[in-house]
Amino acid sequence: MSNYNRTPDFRQMLKVLERQAPDRDVLFELFMNNDVYEWAVGGKLRGGRLNQMRGMARAFAVLGYDYATCWGSGFGFPNNPKGRGAQTYSLNDAPMITGRASFDAYPWPRAGDFDYSSLKDIEPDLPGGMKLMVMGPGGVLENAIKLVGYDNLCYMLYDDEPLLAGIFERIGSGLAEHYRLAAPYSSVGMLMSNDDWGFKSQTMLSLSAMRKYVFPWHKEIVRIAHAAGKPALLHSCGNFSQIAEDLYDMGFDARHSYEDNILPVEDAYELFMGGKQMAVLGGIDLDFLLRAPDWAVRDRARGMLARARERGGYALGSGNSIPRFCPLEKYLAMISVADEM
Repeated sequence: MSNYNRTPDFRQMLKVLERQAPDRDVLFELFMNNDVYEWAVGGKLRGGRLNQMRGMARAFAVLGYDYATCWGSGFGFPNNPKGRGAQTYSLNDAPMITGRASFDAYPWPRAGDFDYSSLKDIEPDLPGGMKLMVMGPGGVLENAIKLVGYDNLCYMLYDDEPLLAGIFERIGSGLAEHYRLAAPYSSVGMLMSNDDWGFKSQTMLSLSAMRKYVFPWHKEIVRIAHAAGKPALLHSCGNFSQIAEDLYDMGFDARHSYEDNILPVEDAYELFMGGKQMAVLGGIDLDFLLRAPDWAVRDRARGMLARARERGGYALGSGNSIPRFCPLEKYLAMISVADEM
């Protein structure tokens, strides 16, 4: 494959995020999985946060990426693991917060109590011109659903809105501090706000509730990133047809996560890049990636790169991520077309 072991150059990723045409094809993936990482580095990734980051950086570099995904620290919101790890589980499963007493008793974490020094320690180990993409431990809405349960959250919106507001305040302010602590490190090239917002047909909550409780925190995360001179990216699944203007208002530099049964990436590129409002990342639908023959995967990937070659603002990748049930050869077929032209 032509993109194996090319030297990472984060400047090319920056050109994409600035809605420019990069000097060569650029790849983007939210994350892959340990099987892919270990295949790329030829062995197991070692334990410990810093060693894990080193292994991820090597894997991303070998596969042709200009950045590597990381989480920055162990910060996160403890939730009941019942059902987690299963292939499917209910969004109503095992809530941690059911009322004011459990809200008060919940051990709300502070990002400042976690160690972010690995973002400094990793710098000498980043290959070539690679930078890191720091994600959050889930997003504002995702963490609220994990802690409260989806149905309960919907009821709470009407039954106890002050409590709901307090939950979103705690989660949003915690995530903002996480990004504020990670952003200044010179190893960090961009920040990813990862928060699934919707279903196939609509947002998870009403537009008014999303605009009141969810979007303001994402706007703050974008502000934090831009204040540090770093791009802010959004990963969010679901139908976004009613919130395109909200995305522009929040100020994200790029959006990731596309599904053919909502809006194919080819159409999303024309929507977002028509006025150069936002770069488009990935988008090769995961179901298509799993079911289509390798030649069709390569053809579609080539088509997206060709569509964006002169206008810029696009990096090739899947519509979501590379799960373990995605055959390695399908993923490799997709990225193999990078640098063909």
